[in-house]
Amino acid sequence: MTGVSTDINVTYLNPGGKPGDIMTGTAICDKMGRTLAYTTVTFFNKKGELAARGSHTKYIAKTWETEDFVAPDEYVAEEEK
Repeated sequence: MTGVSTDINVTYLNPGGKPGDIMTGTAICDKMGRTLAYTTVTFFNKKGELAARGSHTKYIAKTWETEDFVAPDEYVAEEEK
């Protein structure tokens, strides 16, 4: 289980550029509690202008209770079986 988004928002402030232009982004986990995680992200265009900003709140309580990952046999080396 990967959690559930409870709130997601994006605000566009300036053009991002043309196809092929490189943008710079920063993502921050602002807070991670027992049940919710809060993140923000910013994107800057090649001129250095803030092009977009976003926020995401995610319910994460059940993600701590997941079972260990077990790879399918076709991905396990013979000596590990």
